[in-house]
Amino acid sequence: MTSKITLLVLFVISMFIMGFRYESKKKKILFFGDSITQMGVQPGGYIAMIDEFIKNEGLSEKYETIGAGISGNKVYDLYFRLEDDVLAKSPDIVIIYIGINDIWHKKLSQTGTDYDKFGKFYEGIVKKLRANNIKVILSTPAVIGEKADGTNEMDNDLNLYCLWIKTFAEKNNLPLVNLRHAFYEYENVNNTENKESGILTADKVHLNLKGNELVAKEFWKAIKEVK
Repeated sequence: MTSKITLLVLFVISMFIMGFRYESKKKKILFFGDSITQMGVQPGGYIAMIDEFIKNEGLSEKYETIGAGISGNKVYDLYFRLEDDVLAKSPDIVIIYIGINDIWHKKLSQTGTDYDKFGKFYEGIVKKLRANNIKVILSTPAVIGEKADGTNEMDNDLNLYCLWIKTFAEKNNLPLVNLRHAFYEYENVNNTENKESGILTADKVHLNLKGNELVAKEFWKAIKEVK
């Protein structure tokens, strides 16, 4: 009888320890994108800033970040490297931050992504992530030109693609970080001279220090809301 009680006690203790280890496992947050994300891991980049938020808030045992950005990538590039660059790393949360090159490169090098194909590849990425029990946070691309009056050359296309992402997020009950809107609000107040760049970007697209800070804060808010 005593031996049975001892075994039961040991079993309960072992389950408690296993449960504790499970609860204390760090959540891996993977940022999946293009050159903006590739640059995000560098000092002053938005991922590096999020690492600082994690450290400063005493959450280093709860979260770790992984950057998976490659310069020039479009949505189909993300789709084709999903297995090696994302699933193989077993993340808990993936933030998809893509779309600039799909639009910008149509004019820059005629290698962008048509609207209908953009949606199909994007949906395919999300479907695979969710099939692997990975939490997904979506993000709209922010700007291709910072003019606050809506006269940037690619504003119409950018708004169209952003609307697709927003609608897809709503239909699938997925969290969305609307960087397009956040940048618009910031530019409206701070870009009084209607400049093409220099407010949140260095070159109309890639983030400067202020831009990285805005993106880091928006993503960090969304990450902490994931249960």
